[in-house]
Amino acid sequence: MFKQISRYWWCQIIGWGVNIAISIFFVYTFGKPDNAYFISLLLTCLMGLLITHFMRFCIFFLKVLEKPLKTQILYFIIMTVLFAVLFGFLSETMDFLIGYNPERLQRFNRGERVFLGSFNAFWLLLIWNLIYFMYHYVESNRRQQLDTLRLEAMVKSLELKTIKSHINPHFIFNALNSIRALVDENPERARTAITELSNILRSSMQAEKLETVPLKQELDIVKDYLALEHMRFEERLKIEMDIDPATLNQPIPPMMLQTLVENAIKHGISKQINGGLIRIISRFKNNHFELQIMNTGKLNGYAGDNNGFGIKSTQDRLNLLYQGKAHFFISESPEQMVESKIIMPVANML
Repeated sequence: MFKQISRYWWCQIIGWGVNIAISIFFVYTFGKPDNAYFISLLLTCLMGLLITHFMRFCIFFLKVLEKPLKTQILYFIIMTVLFAVLFGFLSETMDFLIGYNPERLQRFNRGERVFLGSFNAFWLLLIWNLIYFMYHYVESNRRQQLDTLRLEAMVKSLELKTIKSHINPHFIFNALNSIRALVDENPERARTAITELSNILRSSMQAEKLETVPLKQELDIVKDYLALEHMRFEERLKIEMDIDPATLNQPIPPMMLQTLVENAIKHGISKQINGGLIRIISRFKNNHFELQIMNTGKLNGYAGDNNGFGIKSTQDRLNLLYQGKAHFFISESPEQMVESKIIMPVANML
């Protein structure tokens, strides 16, 4: 039964109940009330409950809470004054009907008593309206913040899905080009390359279901990819991996490492007559996880690709997933090597 009573009615009942308790406390402090006082007090509080409820109805009917804040304040003041006058008039009429006429008010005529009743009711309704408007103001801001957070989460989810939807087609296009180059030259190797591509696609489809995957799982995809590319470049492609075993469980965005390795081959190795080296380094350093992809070549070979897919997708995904706690750098070393470095929080520090 009590569970069916709304929060609003609980506040009304408790609020007017407290008003009755305070009034009784003060009247017993300064004298002994008669029965007419208790009847007047009870009827006044019941009337106050009905008047404030009707005032609430007017607030909803006039859509006051949907108006600008300055307009709400104006309505707040006008309604408080009008309903205070109504309260004072009805209170005096009720006291007249039940014959309640305390000595302290006998020296005033009826008009003056209505004014005094309206003045007292004004402060009572002012407090009621302050509580009511402040509650809805705070509640409105809370809902707005929740809606904003939900919208941001939805936008991030859509952005991540959009990035992922570009990763796989982008990779497939380049992988198929590599296989096509082998079909006439060496059919046996082409068949092996198709098997490698099948392994990569199977892994990438599983990875796409998650926002992050363990580094070990991402390395398996990269190894399959490099095995396929090695068939294309043969001895022109050298591969080195320096992977700290402790980092294998570090979560990273799926297909991100593969995308950077693909960029290194596309913009670095493929442009070198004698090919070059791809080096992948994974380690923990200064309480952060570092992932480096180094390739033979010069940065100006793809310095203008900062707005291209590979680098932009890496930056976007790190920003979305780690909220500025992860960083991506690309630079050229004196040894004619281009280095792509990702620095992100360690898993247990996320």
